[in-house]
Amino acid sequence: MKTTLYVQNLKCNYGETIIKKALSKLHNIHTIILKKEFATVTFEHTSPDDIDIVKKTLSQLGYPPFGEKNNILKKAKTTLNYTVSESKHQDK
Repeated sequence: MKTTLYVQNLKCNYGETIIKKALSKLHNIHTIILKKEFATVTFEHTSPDDIDIVKKTLSQLGYPPFGEKNNILKKAKTTLNYTVSESKHQDK
């Protein structure tokens, strides 16, 4: 099965890297495609239960799916990710 989720707070390439790395570790999740410009995460999976696992993982990372509450902690996580990404980029 293939599913696309719209996510909040996806603003930089570093966020894409974090999401892809985390989802790649999940059982039954593969072919992960992120599109920052559309704020989407598309993935293939074997069971409808896998979608809930992906949603929970995204939320824990600070990238909650649309429709889920986007609290200050989640926003802070992604802002920190962006800041780290920018500082790494400037150091080069």
